[in-house]
Amino acid sequence: MQKIRKGDEVIVLTGRDKKRRGTVLQRIDADHILVEGINVVKKHVKANPMAGTQGGIVDKTMPINISNVALFNPETGKGDRVGIQVIDGQKTRIYRSSGKAVGAKA
Repeated sequence: MQKIRKGDEVIVLTGRDKKRRGTVLQRIDADHILVEGINVVKKHVKANPMAGTQGGIVDKTMPINISNVALFNPETGKGDRVGIQVIDGQKTRIYRSSGKAVGAKA
């Protein structure tokens, strides 16, 4: 079971985007994710008239290692570690600090 999934709100722990929050857009592989507005770089793109693309400098979101982010806990307002617990025969993600289920309402 994946501890961080698409659509989760995460907070960056290290790097130039430290303490910034964003939503997970995509999981690239087991170790990398794309986070909205995080790790954005300038990319020089060559024009391709056959495909109808214009050249220039574009902003591109690059993958970030999953070890450099933590799931954001709205109760505490901080990043939190995630554990997996079996509740009623169903695997559920829980916050390690409080033991409450991820995404549970009140």
